[in-house]
Amino acid sequence: MGHHSPSDFNISTQITQLGRDTSRQAGFVNAPIYRGSTVVFPTVDDLEHNRAEFNYGTMGTPTIASLENAWSVLAGAAGTVLSPSGLGAISLALLTTLKAGDHLLMPDSVYRPTRNFCAGMLAKMGIETTYYDPLIGAEIASLFRANTTTLFLESPGSQSFEIQDVPAMTQAAKKQGIATIIDNTWATPIFFRAHEHGCDLSLEAGTKYLGGHSDLLMGLVSANDAWWPRLRKTYDLMAMLPGAEDCFLALRGLRTMHLRLKEAEQRGLEMAHWLQARPEVLRVLHPALPECPGHEIWKRDFTGSSGLFSLVLKPEFTKAGGANMLDHMRIFAMGYSWGGFESLIIPFNCADYRTATSWQPGGLTLRIQMGLEDMDDLKNDLAAGFDRLRAVR
Repeated sequence: MGHHSPSDFNISTQITQLGRDTSRQAGFVNAPIYRGSTVVFPTVDDLEHNRAEFNYGTMGTPTIASLENAWSVLAGAAGTVLSPSGLGAISLALLTTLKAGDHLLMPDSVYRPTRNFCAGMLAKMGIETTYYDPLIGAEIASLFRANTTTLFLESPGSQSFEIQDVPAMTQAAKKQGIATIIDNTWATPIFFRAHEHGCDLSLEAGTKYLGGHSDLLMGLVSANDAWWPRLRKTYDLMAMLPGAEDCFLALRGLRTMHLRLKEAEQRGLEMAHWLQARPEVLRVLHPALPECPGHEIWKRDFTGSSGLFSLVLKPEFTKAGGANMLDHMRIFAMGYSWGGFESLIIPFNCADYRTATSWQPGGLTLRIQMGLEDMDDLKNDLAAGFDRLRAVR
């Protein structure tokens, strides 16, 4: 904003100031929405030498640049590009680091659409994917081949919540000249500094905590100095950019993101502890709890936890009981996203698609997204659900 850089401020101050410049906005607090395809040039000479901040709408607009610049500072990156969805960001990052004939390493806990992209799109391009145990740590080096060019991380896994040893793994990859990409959607740059922990590319589904209101699809990919030119080149070749309204909503979400994340953290922890004490629950998978795989690494590397976590029910409960519980919830709705204002709950089973590790949690598994409803109402909703679960044996 204006003449001073907010990057020397603390993060909660930064997000109120980044990506807006009142001196360029006729004094208005927020950046306007620029909708546009065509950019006109005053002279032939300007046209031929491409003298324009944006020479065409696919190169971006001031609205898009405001969000890109804000996110780069927030993420501690050399630059950021945007995509119309989180999966779009994943695809963009992978297409930046991979070429035909390459070998890719993917955590077995990865977001399922990422797995589908590897099998459906990358395989068609002659790129082979090997899945690995997310808890492998520095031992990942044993899976490197001569043609391994990319190591993908997702920490925590968005259903099973294993925390990966990112510094050890990125260090091993760097020694071999292997690029590292992390899906950092759960923690965001507010709770995990991906580039500072050695990741070349970090991506985010802005759909979740950046948007914050379940009304937006958005992907962001940030890169360090070494990878930024290649990321931008890949982006420019495809021009898969989000619309101006979505960028405006993302900038709007940014202003309260820190507040909402801190609230999600507190609510997530409160509910996780409440669930731990429930007789129906075998265990809770939440990175801030000692029982979660990789908890010690979380404690070392992260500065917080968000509002998404899972729980395992005791083995006596059946799928029919689970359905009886979930079908009649009054507040918790069933839906796939997270990071919005509404609480969500879904059943899931990783066993169907895991290939490098076996998923044997010991009972039915549910994933919870904590919204902003009253905590007592939410606990009562779950308690009534547990009554219905127990009613079907």
